[in-house]
Amino acid sequence: MGEYSKALSSYKQSLEIRKIALPPNHPDLAISYNNIGVVYSHMGEYSKALSSYEQSLEIKKIALPSNHPDLATSYNNIGFVHNDMGEYSKALSFYELSVQIQKIALPPNHPDLAISYNNIGDVYSNMRDYSKALSSYEQSLEIQKIALPSNHAGLAISYNNIGNVYSNMGDYSKALSSYKQSLEIRKIALPPNHPDLAISYNDIGVVYTLPSNHPDLATSYNNIGFVHNDMGEYSRALSLYELSVQIQKIALPPNHPDLAISYNNIGDVYSNRGDYSKALSSYEQALEIRKIALPPNHPELAISYNNIGLVYNNMGEYSKALSSYKQS
Repeated sequence: MGEYSKALSSYKQSLEIRKIALPPNHPDLAISYNNIGVVYSHMGEYSKALSSYEQSLEIKKIALPSNHPDLATSYNNIGFVHNDMGEYSKALSFYELSVQIQKIALPPNHPDLAISYNNIGDVYSNMRDYSKALSSYEQSLEIQKIALPSNHAGLAISYNNIGNVYSNMGDYSKALSSYKQSLEIRKIALPPNHPDLAISYNDIGVVYTLPSNHPDLATSYNNIGFVHNDMGEYSRALSLYELSVQIQKIALPPNHPDLAISYNNIGDVYSNRGDYSKALSSYEQALEIRKIALPPNHPELAISYNNIGLVYNNMGEYSKALSSYKQS
């Protein structure tokens, strides 16, 4: 977070200089606002990211031709924030605006167009519309096969995304094939300790070994979700944690401690995204299970009370936060 703060400070200083030195709608101002938006997005401060991206876009609309590729970049960035905020219809709308411009402004197999199709696939996947997600991911992959070297990490991402969709659709043989293609590229393109390699091996292991409602499968989804959450890929983490809950509700007793862990993980994602009401709901579900399943002095109960306290603190409800902290 410290590096982000330094970057933000530098970009803001640059912006202040440009505001004095340049006309009010100069393209370099749009670049500054965009850079600030990127940092805020990485920090999870989505409303500030959105505001910066929108300021960048407004300048570009005045300074650039209507089909300039930089406008498409702005639409993609705004769509990305909406996707991370769970506002999928808005995200889709902005991603589609990006594609419209790129189809006019760029060659038909330009890598940026592949990125836009991939982004659209992410939204459809988050919306559980897997057939449309698959179609978008495949469009992205076809462009990448032409535009990129055969062992480019971007191809591995596309194969992995396609594998995830097939896995979610229950078509495990196709999922396995896609995961293996992703892994083979990652083994060449990435350092041996890169976390994406761990994800590939885990994905393949999950498909190979377990029936669809086995509780260990839920554990694997939780583990992979944890990696995505740590990488700031909150939508993907949330999707995996929810898959874990679906399995656990079928495979485990209703007050099993593992289900509490999954609800707690979901709460972590919502908290990281700043969606505190949903975080609170998930943390409270975890707590209710733990109160039944665990001894009264078990450390996981303390974790639940502490998490609830943190959410109340972030919501400005300090008396409730204090009460939860004391119970912790």
